[in-house]
Amino acid sequence: MKVGIKHRLFAALLAATALVALGMFLIMQWSIDRGFLRYVNTLEQERLERLAVEFEQAFAEQGSWDFLRDDPGHLFRLAYRTLPEGQATPERLERLERRLERRLSAEPPGEPLPPHLAHRFEARILLLDSERRPVAGTRAAEEKIEFKRLYHEGQVVGYLGIVPRKGLSDALQLSFVKQQKLAMALVAGVTLLVSALLALPLANRLVRPIRSLADATRCLSAGDYATRVPVTATDELGQLASDFNTLALTLEKNEQTRRQWVADISHELRTPLAVLRGEIEALQDGVRQATPAAVASLHTEVLRVGRLVDDLYQLALSDLGALNYRKEAIFLSGVLKDALEAFRPEFERKGIALQYTPPARDILLFADPERLHQLLANLLENSLRYTDAGGRLEIVLEQEKGRAMLTFRDSAPGVPAADLERLFERLYRVEGSRSRASGGAGLGLSICRNIVEAHGGDISAAPSPLGGLAVTVALPLEERS
Repeated sequence: MKVGIKHRLFAALLAATALVALGMFLIMQWSIDRGFLRYVNTLEQERLERLAVEFEQAFAEQGSWDFLRDDPGHLFRLAYRTLPEGQATPERLERLERRLERRLSAEPPGEPLPPHLAHRFEARILLLDSERRPVAGTRAAEEKIEFKRLYHEGQVVGYLGIVPRKGLSDALQLSFVKQQKLAMALVAGVTLLVSALLALPLANRLVRPIRSLADATRCLSAGDYATRVPVTATDELGQLASDFNTLALTLEKNEQTRRQWVADISHELRTPLAVLRGEIEALQDGVRQATPAAVASLHTEVLRVGRLVDDLYQLALSDLGALNYRKEAIFLSGVLKDALEAFRPEFERKGIALQYTPPARDILLFADPERLHQLLANLLENSLRYTDAGGRLEIVLEQEKGRAMLTFRDSAPGVPAADLERLFERLYRVEGSRSRASGGAGLGLSICRNIVEAHGGDISAAPSPLGGLAVTVALPLEERS
């Protein structure tokens, strides 16, 4: 049988309350037993004080303790005088005197009192003379008794003591203790009942957000990434709900990105393939002749597909961390000059002025020269492709706070501020048209970001003072020995 967390939590709360109630009941029961017994012994000590006065007066009248040795019942008559008001009656005194005298005279010397007499005040009294010889009273061991001295004319004439109770035996006392225990049991039972009534709604309240999270998790695992749970608390469960919502939002964005990624790749591949298919079918149908120009057009479209596939492959390797990096100590200016020399004819052909400001001294990096060359080539190609003819590209390389700062600033057209943060997303292009005549597949800057991050740097985009786009690459310097 499957037991839910609500029932387990309810059982745990109820069990904890039951243990507390039981412990409280046992402690209070122990406290009442001992406390009430101590209270009864205290009352008997006060009665013993009054009895001591009676014995001292009797000794003063008789001159010795012989009257007690000759008449043991006199002890009970003296004790009778110390009873609380309303309890001393002649009939009770006579009956008590006969019973105790008969029982005490029947007991052999040295034997303890029987249980049904041991609890009586009169039966536990012991009187000793000045030489600590027994005069009257119980035959209990003297070491268990605390004696009170009896005086006559300033001299000690005897010792009076009482055997303390070890337990309660009086009917009234037992009835009182029983009532107190019943009251404590009733309190414990009511406490347990109230706890049970409160534990169930409390367990429901605590389990409700967990159940909501469980339901939302099942929806999330089924692909419903729009699922959210309400955050109704600021405790750990509230933090868990907030983290779940963050996870769901991240998964939703990732799913949207994946769908957009598939759609964009499909579109980017479909366009050149459609052109290739159309031209090949035109050749097959005889609409076009297999002239060198037609073959060159086909070759151009194949190159475009090849570049796109290569870019996708490089980006996939970079995302997986599978790109090989063979890092070594190199001078950044040397790699940058090689890349500029390769692109300079293209910039001159388009009429874009290329200006490079070298640093005051060579900047040493620990980097992969091939990947660094790929990074620079992508940035130069991006500026070449999106800068209007007759424009300008400024490249500034400088050292700042232990990093190499490389900035590409080109002229118009610029990039809207809302699009700056998305420039490094894969397959993202600022223009709305998907015509490849105005730009590439939108993978170059994504590859640049991955290469820069693999070298421990960062890349950012901002508006250029020349009216176009400014891309800044920051790379950590190599520590010179």
